[in-house]
Amino acid sequence: DLITIKAIRCLQQADVVLYDRLINRQLLTYAAQAELIYTGKTAGAHSSQQRDIEQLLIGHARGGKIVVRLKGGDPFVFGRGGEEAQALTRASVPFEIIPGVSSAIAAPAYAGIPVTHRDFASSLAIITGHSLRKIRWRELLSAVDTIVILMGLHDLDEIMSGLLQSGCDPQKPVALIESGTYPAQRTLNGTVSGINTLARRWKFRSPTVIVIGEVVRLGKELQWFRPQRAVRSQASFDSVDQIIATYTG
Repeated sequence: DLITIKAIRCLQQADVVLYDRLINRQLLTYAAQAELIYTGKTAGAHSSQQRDIEQLLIGHARGGKIVVRLKGGDPFVFGRGGEEAQALTRASVPFEIIPGVSSAIAAPAYAGIPVTHRDFASSLAIITGHSLRKIRWRELLSAVDTIVILMGLHDLDEIMSGLLQSGCDPQKPVALIESGTYPAQRTLNGTVSGINTLARRWKFRSPTVIVIGEVVRLGKELQWFRPQRAVRSQASFDSVDQIIATYTG
């Protein structure tokens, strides 16, 4: 339901759809007459190289076809949409960009976490876990209130270590949101000093959005989305925090 009306209309008109791994496959039913080409990528296992995807877009478009590049979230938020648009521009292929709903915003919202709030956060940074070595954690901590990290679960230990070494409060709230907006969504609340242990205990898997900041505390109060067959479990952590893990059985 989070796809835009314009995106649906484009899928219905498409002759060719190149789609990624994280899209909801039900969306492909809108493109009933189109040729469907899977171009998904998983860490360490890319079914298609980026240059090949760009050539597919260009080749089908030059063949007079209406081509849709269907991505999860928003194409310009770590979706390599900018790179593909550059390739089309260089090839003189006309195109348009249809904004989407980024998991950086949607997943926290479905966990009851507003990434900004007048009392807690007036600034937001969205980071990709694929470029952690470029992040200056100390400067980031002093500049923004809420940090959202996409594709960072694999490097969760490194992320939390970097925050702690940069002077972050060990008790700063952290939330992990697995499969955000899907019926299988799970949310795990903890702190910078302890979320690693909890993530291993509850066996969290990608895709997981990481949210760091005081707004995480609002998740318990504003929780509205209850996945099917959800079960809540509480356990004390460091005798300070109450950790809530919502998971599907």
